[in-house]
Amino acid sequence: MKKILLLIAALFFAVSLQAKGDLHLFSIENKDGKITPYTIEQALNNGGLHVELNSNMIGPFKKQFKETKYKVFTLMTFWSKKYTRDLVNKYPKAGAFTPMGMGIYQAKDEDTLHFSVLTAEAQGKILGLKDLSLLKKIEAQVMNVIKANFPTAKHTYSEDSLKSSHDLVTTYEMELDEDEDPEDVVDEFQMNLEAAFKPYGFVVPQFMDLNEVLTEDGTKESPYDFYITYSICKLPVIYTVSKSRPEASAFAPCTTMVYKKKNENKVVVGFPAVYNWLSSARVEDKDAKAALLKAQKDFESILKDVTE
Repeated sequence: MKKILLLIAALFFAVSLQAKGDLHLFSIENKDGKITPYTIEQALNNGGLHVELNSNMIGPFKKQFKETKYKVFTLMTFWSKKYTRDLVNKYPKAGAFTPMGMGIYQAKDEDTLHFSVLTAEAQGKILGLKDLSLLKKIEAQVMNVIKANFPTAKHTYSEDSLKSSHDLVTTYEMELDEDEDPEDVVDEFQMNLEAAFKPYGFVVPQFMDLNEVLTEDGTKESPYDFYITYSICKLPVIYTVSKSRPEASAFAPCTTMVYKKKNENKVVVGFPAVYNWLSSARVEDKDAKAALLKAQKDFESILKDVTE
């Protein structure tokens, strides 16, 4: 009986070691402040990735909320120069993570800098992909950059994610007439979408013409007439969630995809739902949950309006 119990305990310990959540978490000693979001940006850019956004949130936090417990809180987005084109060409929904995010944060009372980024498995789960090979290659790029440039960084995983019964990517479609010009469609759609953001308190710190990447500036074919992505922020959401779950900043800013495939008469628009924040980052604080769910409702209203 004793041997059986020991075996059960050993198996449980092995499973515990293998269990991992949806976020890669890194921490590195930074008492002197020499490691900054800009050194991280440079490392990513030099490692085969391309940083689209490096947004310092300390100023906006202080301006709107008068205080913050962080001395570093940055939202960064990036994509892979080598693999993103193949990924989005193969899986249209992958634009919801193009660019993908990294949260970088350090509290005023600590000497450790942290950064968080989604695992390939988490992205695959959210996008509904079974083949993770390209996501794994991008993940390996990120991990290699961090290992090479920040060798003393400690790597862990977040806690196991909470279960969610909701769709993890929210999408809407707008049917088009066969004779509509794609350029006219995208111009009008962008105008309507961008006009709808401000009344709800959303801001767009970054816009990306993803089709330029897919066509390699017009030298290759793309399966899309157009593909654009917006990085969307709502400051009260990020600020409120940061108080209890700063690692959720890996989801911020949220990437909103807008595309039309060739030979299809519809525009698809969508974004990773806030249920991912709640699940992957285990957001359980009452105020943070309320802010996220309000943002989800508001953003759904925007997309319904622009696709009707």
